[in-house]
Amino acid sequence: MDFSYSLQTACLRVAFSTGDKAHQGSGFGNQNSGPQGPHPGWRRSRVVFTAIEQVDSSSGAIATAVNNAIETLVPIIEKAPANDNLRDQWLERLWRAVEDDDIPYIELLPDHWGTLCVTPERASRWADDFIDLVRTAWGPNPEMRGYYKGTGACLSALLKAGRYTEILALIELGPHKFWHDRKWGMKALLAMGKKAEALRFAEASRELNEPDLFISEACEEILLTSGMAEEAYKRYALEANQKMTYLATFRSIAKKYPKKRPAEILKDLVAGTPGDEGKWFAAAKSVGLYAEAIELANRSPCDPKTLTRAARDMAETEPRFAVECGMAALRWLVEGYGYEITGLDVRATYEYTMKAAENEGCKSETFDHIRKLVAGETFGESFVTKILGPELGLK
Repeated sequence: MDFSYSLQTACLRVAFSTGDKAHQGSGFGNQNSGPQGPHPGWRRSRVVFTAIEQVDSSSGAIATAVNNAIETLVPIIEKAPANDNLRDQWLERLWRAVEDDDIPYIELLPDHWGTLCVTPERASRWADDFIDLVRTAWGPNPEMRGYYKGTGACLSALLKAGRYTEILALIELGPHKFWHDRKWGMKALLAMGKKAEALRFAEASRELNEPDLFISEACEEILLTSGMAEEAYKRYALEANQKMTYLATFRSIAKKYPKKRPAEILKDLVAGTPGDEGKWFAAAKSVGLYAEAIELANRSPCDPKTLTRAARDMAETEPRFAVECGMAALRWLVEGYGYEITGLDVRATYEYTMKAAENEGCKSETFDHIRKLVAGETFGESFVTKILGPELGLK
């Protein structure tokens, strides 16, 4: 089987199945829908969760798609018009899907159980069904202790039901300080208005192999909602906002802390990542800190392609900056940096740099600088020299 095709198709179908439903408003079903006849949106959630088990996904792409689908479908199911009997049937069928999920792909669904219950009364009934099994799974008897799929659902339902002290008592039984479980204790304390205790509880959850990023996110949010932005920034901002790219990290912090000057945020980020200064180039450029951007680009390796794009894009509006970007790009190319660099990449860097130099009125000076830089190339087989040598008058 061509698993790459199956994976791509599956991800697209999961996205489509949630996306089109999300745009159809709340028309989820009618009060008289029977167990075999709910709205297609309901059937879709059950079918999607079951069908994806048949697809190989060693890359994790399916899990990501499913988690996104869960985040989309849960509020749709929550807001769908349904009488008590119909909603109870939905929950029973969803729970069977959880129990039958062996991969597991929908293991995060139980964390939304309180939301899916809609009312505190229904949530409390489900919590009663789960709680004894959780106590057994976390109990002292080694023969009975183990993993139970209903743990997250129980804690979520208890929170919806307002049974906060029971959450805290239950978590004390846990054999390990897993944040996946202990986050419910933090949420219970917050619901009780005990923000300081919630913060201490979250901090006490840090152990080897526990997700510091998620704990810091939670702690940061507590302080921010308490009006303590300065303390939140100092203690958690850098760790709580780590994203897939350095630019995204910078933007996340800048958005949360609008009173902080971009230059100050950038300085703190650079100080917190020694050796990675060049990777903050795009962040500095994005807020017009051009001098800082160039300084960073020359302090440690910076992606030549990123610098080349900057030289291209800024050649008309900020030609001096564009020239310096191009020179930095050529420097790192000469030193052997860059991913899958081709001759076309090298030539593009040179041409954009010279175009910017022409706009700035320093074409001759820039040409001489480039020639001297390339002439000193010693890395590998002198790839840049082979590409630009003839134009620069180098052998």
